[in-house]
Amino acid sequence: HVQLVESGGGSVQVGGSLRLSCKMSGATYMRWCMGWFRQAPGKQREGVAAIDSDGTTDYADSGKGRFTVSQDNAKNVLYLQMSALKPDDTAVYYCGAGYVPGWLLLRGGAIFWGQGTQVTVS
Repeated sequence: HVQLVESGGGSVQVGGSLRLSCKMSGATYMRWCMGWFRQAPGKQREGVAAIDSDGTTDYADSGKGRFTVSQDNAKNVLYLQMSALKPDDTAVYYCGAGYVPGWLLLRGGAIFWGQGTQVTVS
């Protein structure tokens, strides 16, 4: 079965950077669209960025400009490079996978989820 495991979260100062990773196992990575989502306390989960199997990227407003999504197909790993972090970026970040285009993945198209990794900016 498909498993997604995130890592790389932690506490960082305002203006700092973090790189999140998500390792997929149990599936052929290149057939999936992968994405990052986040959920802040008291808020709904929202899409951040997605990348299709062909490398096409899509960003939600929350991810534009400061975040970069990428992947290593050989290692079955998805990344999210975050920079210029703000307190509003504090959330649990989730990796999701779906068999849909990136723009749709960000709008509820993920069918597999990781357990999440906490990012705290202060």
